[in-house]
Amino acid sequence: MESKFVCNRFQEFSLEELYEILRLRSAVFVVEQDAVYQDLDDLDQDALHLRLYKDGRLAAYARILKAGTYLDEVAIGRVIAVERGVGDGTAIFTKAIEIAQTEFRAERIKIRAQLQARPFYEKTGFRCCGEPFMYEGLMHVDMMWEKK
Repeated sequence: MESKFVCNRFQEFSLEELYEILRLRSAVFVVEQDAVYQDLDDLDQDALHLRLYKDGRLAAYARILKAGTYLDEVAIGRVIAVERGVGDGTAIFTKAIEIAQTEFRAERIKIRAQLQARPFYEKTGFRCCGEPFMYEGLMHVDMMWEKK
């Protein structure tokens, strides 16, 4: 199975690529999780968009934001794996951390994690840095990663 990562800026998307990402985000974050919120949040235009393709099909996605765009620190969000339990989520998130360090010189990365996903993010070195709170219709917790 051929896998490849693609990372680009909003302005570099074709209409088909943009539609593919927005459709996936809507399917998971709005429909599957039954959370009514505004996914199109005006942050995409300033983000790096990381995709994992397997055999030419979108398998995972993550959005990387420079410090001060969304949070005070570099942030990663909208992490999605099409198929769960096969390692694609870990692969996309690990690559997003690497790109955050390379592109934005991140020494610290902050995420606003869905509470049920906390163990997933802890496996990659993130630690809670606050109390759970309601955000976008679901319970979240802020988590931080620091370069060693």
